[in-house]
Parts: sequence; C-alpha cells; structure tokens
Amino acid sequence: MHKNRVFLFSGLFLALSIAAFISPFASKDPDGLDRVSQDLKFEDKAIENSSTKQLPFANIFDEYSVKSVPDQKASTALAGITGTLVVFGLAWGVGKLTVRKSEPKQK
Repeated sequence: MHKNRVFLFSGLFLALSIAAFISPFASKDPDGLDRVSQDLKFEDKAIENSSTKQLPFANIFDEYSVKSVPDQKASTALAGITGTLVVFGLAWGVGKLTVRKSEPKQK
C-alpha cells in the first residue's frame, strides 16, 4: 500500500511540475480543431455565445489560461496546475467509489 502511494504522489508531482514549468512554453500555434478549422476555412462559423461559455468555470478560464492573471506564462501555468489537480481529484474519487475494499483473510 505504501509503495502505491509513493508511486501515485510521485506521478502527481511530476504532472504538476510539467503543468507549472513546461506548459507556459507550449507553442502558440493553433492546435487540433482550431488548426483544422483554419485549414478548411470554417473558423468564422464558430458560435460566439456557445453553451460552454455559459458554464460557471467559463468566467475563470479562457482557452489555456486564467482570466484574472495578467502575466500570460503564469496564467497558463496556473491553468495547467488547476486542470491537473481537477483530473487527479476526479480520477481519485472515481477510483475510491469503484474499487472494493478487500476483506481480511480469515484463519
């Protein structure tokens, strides 16, 4: 059990380190669907007031940054750390809910 926790939290530390220190240096070029929409010339058909902009977290985050942090690199790092912690928390919670506790062996 102890080895598992060391492994788990070492992985979390590594993921948070990447989110904090490497993600601010990611390319500013469009990726994924943004790039495809530009290549195929349908980027102007995006809905300005989409349903995702109505969600509560849309007031905090904008693309890969935090709206209230003026420094772009710090904003990206903070968004990366937040996203990493949210995903970790969700995975931890789902794991706790779905894994059965092992019953002690009877002698």
